[in-house]
Amino acid sequence: MEQSLWQKLQRVKGKDLWHIILFLCALPVSMVFRSFHKGMWLICDAENEARDNGYWLFRYIVENHPEQEAVYAINKRSPDFDRVKGLGKVIQFGSFQHWLYYLSAEKNISSQKSGKPNAAVCYFLEVYGLYKNTRVFLQHGITKDDMEFLYYKHTKMRLFVCAVEDEYEYVKSRFGYPEGWVQNLGFCRFDNLFDTSSGGRQILVMPTWRNWIGITTSKSYQYENVDDFTSTEYYKNWYGFLKSPQLYRLLEEHNAQLVFYLHREMQKYAGHFSIGHPSVTIAKWPEHDVQELLKSSSFLITDYSSIAMDFAYMKKPLAYFQFDYGMYRKGHYPEGYFCYEEDGFGKVCKTLDVLLDELESVLDRGFTMETSYRKRAEKFYQRFDKKNCERNFLAIQRIPCHRR
Repeated sequence: MEQSLWQKLQRVKGKDLWHIILFLCALPVSMVFRSFHKGMWLICDAENEARDNGYWLFRYIVENHPEQEAVYAINKRSPDFDRVKGLGKVIQFGSFQHWLYYLSAEKNISSQKSGKPNAAVCYFLEVYGLYKNTRVFLQHGITKDDMEFLYYKHTKMRLFVCAVEDEYEYVKSRFGYPEGWVQNLGFCRFDNLFDTSSGGRQILVMPTWRNWIGITTSKSYQYENVDDFTSTEYYKNWYGFLKSPQLYRLLEEHNAQLVFYLHREMQKYAGHFSIGHPSVTIAKWPEHDVQELLKSSSFLITDYSSIAMDFAYMKKPLAYFQFDYGMYRKGHYPEGYFCYEEDGFGKVCKTLDVLLDELESVLDRGFTMETSYRKRAEKFYQRFDKKNCERNFLAIQRIPCHRR
């Protein structure tokens, strides 16, 4: 959903103005500082996370290419800080030091488009050409929809990393990046993505977010009354699933456990999903790691999330619960190259009854992936190796340094 200037202004916060001051203070210092850190790479994921492609690339560099100076930015109050602090140089996300390293780095690398000291200020500097640097987008999910905010005119990123050929061809042809700036390298986290379910009976439910609910603006109300989360279609359908007597019967009959994990933009609503059933866990960040949940689960239920693609990479069964397809396409992301019915890796369920029937079918066949969906996954990925970090590292290394 493309945002107007007014919608963007509604998201500007007071701290964004403070970051203008930090930028202006760091700029002259960086002109000297960078001479002592030539060739340095600055890497991050989200502010409070070290779990995604940025973390795995940083870890790979530290362990395999110590000659490459690499620095990782994260909030030191994050629970993930401990997993990264012992690897190498780590700095406080959003601090003066972060600005200094951002302005001094030869290459800025992140799995998040907003992976920088301050997203609003850096967007203004980068996209409007006030400050030119070399930025790499590792991505955090396979792009399958028409995401206009990732068009080159809105990012000016030097390298856009894709994971599969269909995605690569789509982004290359539609998003407006110069020739060679989009590359199919695979995601760094795939090197650590393997099935650990070992015959377990865990069902993972991970719906994605809704733009008009997760981050509300004046335009949100044209879709629903977002003042009352419990009146939204999102809540009513997912809560209806979690409170279903048929669901409880299936879990008890098959001795299965269900984990419900909201997208980080919807985690603030987790308290509305209090269930109280012994076989159902309402998982919250940071106690639960997305990749570990994907690896340890035997069946996935999602709606439109690209985490289904990670699950399919491990060739495990999944289903899509798409009760609001039309609204999602209007209010979140328009359709891209990926059709769930024709390209998806599991059954598309429009109603709760169909979803519960599919769940029962999967349980009855012992959590195996149907042959037709397995073939789709194999065709979609083609490449199942452990060289994703290596490919990303070499591709970034080949990028010439941008003259400021």
